[in-house]
Amino acid sequence: MSPARIIILLVALVAGVGAAMLISKPSQTPAPAAQIEAAPTVPVLVAAADIPVGNVVAAADMRWLDWPLASVPSGVVRKDEAPQAEQELMGQVARYGMLAAEPIRREKLIKTDGTGFLSAVLPSGMRAVAISTDSRGANTAGGFILPNDRVDVIVTMKGPAVEGEGDAFLSETILRNLRVLAIGQNVQERNGEKVVIGETATLEVNPGQAESLFRAQKMGTLSLSLRSLKDAGQVTTPGTASEGALTIVKYGVTMRSANQ
Repeated sequence: MSPARIIILLVALVAGVGAAMLISKPSQTPAPAAQIEAAPTVPVLVAAADIPVGNVVAAADMRWLDWPLASVPSGVVRKDEAPQAEQELMGQVARYGMLAAEPIRREKLIKTDGTGFLSAVLPSGMRAVAISTDSRGANTAGGFILPNDRVDVIVTMKGPAVEGEGDAFLSETILRNLRVLAIGQNVQERNGEKVVIGETATLEVNPGQAESLFRAQKMGTLSLSLRSLKDAGQVTTPGTASEGALTIVKYGVTMRSANQ
């Protein structure tokens, strides 16, 4: 037999053995893929875009968003509980600002019934009183007082002249820890502004405090002193004996303090 035929036979033999081995090898079935079930969701009413304080809510400001049922916050508006919520809340005014995709809560909105926003958001029994401020911020913490901050009100008036030293000025804190409702016409920060400049500051006061403010405006110049946010929970009271000191200022320099 020629060498060429021998080579052909060997190649055929190897191929046959390989085919037999492939046929005899047991087939491997791939393991079935694990099935993941989607967590149940419920539609929740959210803000379709940022809703600033004082804005009238329109249909375009709200949308339904599927929310995982296990983590739905309490107090939000759910479609399975209030399917007509969009029609119910349309036309109400935002008492607090809301961000896009934030769940809408009924307590953040208020029905004004055609009244002004400020009168609608005032708590029962409280009053809104505007006082004049320096537009340069000279008497309002450099212009850094914003709506919803807490302030003290200080009155500065001319005191009895001191012989040989000229006029003296007396300063006294007359009201403490008042909430600022608005600066000028602004009831919130706008477009991320950190400073809101206005000619007036509107404060939330009770009737007695309103009378004190009106008297103080006739007596001298009113200034606002910004308080820490940690003081927000303290009770608003007029000055006590220990806090009611009069500071005498001569030519813009504090000279001494004397209790009333």
